[in-house]
Amino acid sequence: MRKLTGGAASGKGMALFPRPVGGTMFALTRTDGENTSIARSPDGLSWTDIAVLHRPDEVWEIVQTGNCGSPIETPDGWLVLLHGVGPMRQYSIGAMLLDLDDPTIVRARLAEPLLQPLGAQREGYVPNVVYSCGAVLNDGIVWLPYGVGDQRIRVLSIQLGELLAAMTPEQQAAL
Repeated sequence: MRKLTGGAASGKGMALFPRPVGGTMFALTRTDGENTSIARSPDGLSWTDIAVLHRPDEVWEIVQTGNCGSPIETPDGWLVLLHGVGPMRQYSIGAMLLDLDDPTIVRARLAEPLLQPLGAQREGYVPNVVYSCGAVLNDGIVWLPYGVGDQRIRVLSIQLGELLAAMTPEQQAAL
């Protein structure tokens, strides 16, 4: 077993891209505890090249944002599911799309949450929380298992095309 080094390896929530992009390993991280960042590594062990990818700016994520598992490769780009913490420590789930060839570029993202705790999903051991550690894409459907209130599990399914169509294009330069 080899030890990971660098700032991205010291924070929680690090999620590797499932394959190298252009010969470089990438990972999502929340190194600073508030923003979703992206880290690069030439060898998968040293993670010192870190840049902020997305800062919380919508009400539903204004406290902090971070990844919900590893990015999912799609023909349109890397689908990243995010958790956002808003007022009253409410955890919601959103999404963004990164460029397939340069994942430091955010192509689009949801302005509103894909999933938020409403009705009975507001209750639980930890109220006002929906959270996921990853999703899968199968036959054009995104399957997202998620926890509710740290007490029970549910599954959301959505057509990839429907999810991508709901995203707003971003104007962001490469990091």
